[in-house]
Amino acid sequence: MKFRARPPEEPEINLIPFIDVLLVILIFLMLTTTYSKFTEMQLTLPVANADAQRDRPKEVIVAVSAEGRYMVNREPLSGSGVQALATALRGAAAKDSVVIISADALASHQSVITVMEAARREGLTHITFAAKSGPP
Repeated sequence: MKFRARPPEEPEINLIPFIDVLLVILIFLMLTTTYSKFTEMQLTLPVANADAQRDRPKEVIVAVSAEGRYMVNREPLSGSGVQALATALRGAAAKDSVVIISADALASHQSVITVMEAARREGLTHITFAAKSGPP
């Protein structure tokens, strides 16, 4: 009896079970992964090693209280607007003076921005902030 030889079959890779396994793994990873949302930003503010406060002729110290009152070189201002601050800075500062903003920790951001705007109007571009010295 003579049997016919079968033609050799091409090897075939079935991808359907492979895709099924990958989908199961993907679903497992999606269910077990936790997504955390950061609702608030955690900040650690730096502490500066500030030198003792010294009087220098080219420094103008602007103090800002928590209530929004201003003092320029230890003299209180009657007004609290940008124009009143600019006038006080014009009288207290030279052209290349350094403006040191010493703001209370509870002072509003707008109060500090008002000092910076008044300094900008008077052409005072060197601005720095006073910091409380802390442990190194």
